Amino acid sequence: MLSAAKVKSHAAGGLEYPFPEAPAPAEAHEVAPGVYWLRMPLPFALEHINLWLLADGDGWVIVDCGFGGNPTRGLWRRIFVSHLRGKPVTRIIITHFHPDHFGLAAWLADEWRAPVWMTEPEFASAQAWHTAHDLFTREAYLAMFRQHGLRIDTAEQPLTRENLFKRGVAAIPPRIVPMHDDQEFQINGCAWRVVAGYGHSPEHAALFCDELGVLIAGDMVLPRISTNVSVQPHLPDADPLGRFLASLTRYSELDAGTLMLPSHGLPFYGLRERVKSLHRHHAERLDELWRACGQPRTGAEVMPVLFKRALDPQQTFFAMGETLSHLNFLWQRRRLKRESCADGSYRFARA
Repeated sequence: MLSAAKVKSHAAGGLEYPFPEAPAPAEAHEVAPGVYWLRMPLPFALEHINLWLLADGDGWVIVDCGFGGNPTRGLWRRIFVSHLRGKPVTRIIITHFHPDHFGLAAWLADEWRAPVWMTEPEFASAQAWHTAHDLFTREAYLAMFRQHGLRIDTAEQPLTRENLFKRGVAAIPPRIVPMHDDQEFQINGCAWRVVAGYGHSPEHAALFCDELGVLIAGDMVLPRISTNVSVQPHLPDADPLGRFLASLTRYSELDAGTLMLPSHGLPFYGLRERVKSLHRHHAERLDELWRACGQPRTGAEVMPVLFKRALDPQQTFFAMGETLSHLNFLWQRRRLKRESCADGSYRFARA
């Protein structure tokens, strides 16, 4: 285990990284008193996820679980032996329902007879995706994308019809302990507070401990990339980007010296600098998109404005969802108007 006192910080991009080396799989680095950093592999482009193990008196609290599958289960079993010191897991806290965070929640809950804590909207979304309910399917996304002028399922590179959520989340816990925004609870004698965030997922629960000066940020504030913010088929006219940016503003009100513990990348200092950078990034993308809509354009036609590199069908899937979130942001604020065409598609133009 690696203590913060034993690590020399380094800085990059205006941020300070006090732990420049990530833990190896099945290892744990102590980043604050009683707060341990784990890293698990992922079977897709992000490659890794950071998970957190919190000492809690005679037990342990797990924050996020990793992608479901035998490799991650094997790493957890090694951690049980090497790092729990004979103490049980007493709580499992989930920041949000995405498979890299929620995947092994049911398995860990069964292993330890421990309750799963998460917000109710996240649990409801997990249930809907797991059962492929109504609009919570890959096909529903494809139908929405077609309405915006895009077809991404080709004979040469077809999208899988597999329920990818089930691939990463084999089972859903039968029940949860619901969390809510501003809720406070004790872990190891310290008060932790839920700071809800929106846009990336329905009600993402970041966890802030003022006494330790730590925010377990999940996917809401990442050091090197901007989290995906996409329009969902069951809420096609929603404004997830607006909610995400408002959430970032709220996080920036935390102490400037807060140690940020993101789900991807390295722990860092520089919360307010990073929030400013993310606001600036999205403002630039919005202005670029607005300028591209001098004539009526479909979402498919303006997606290359935001995503200039070549994309495979799977990358296009996420890029289109994010393009629509930026278009909806401008439309909701009347910077763009949306036109319904005779073929049922939509086009956007400057208002």
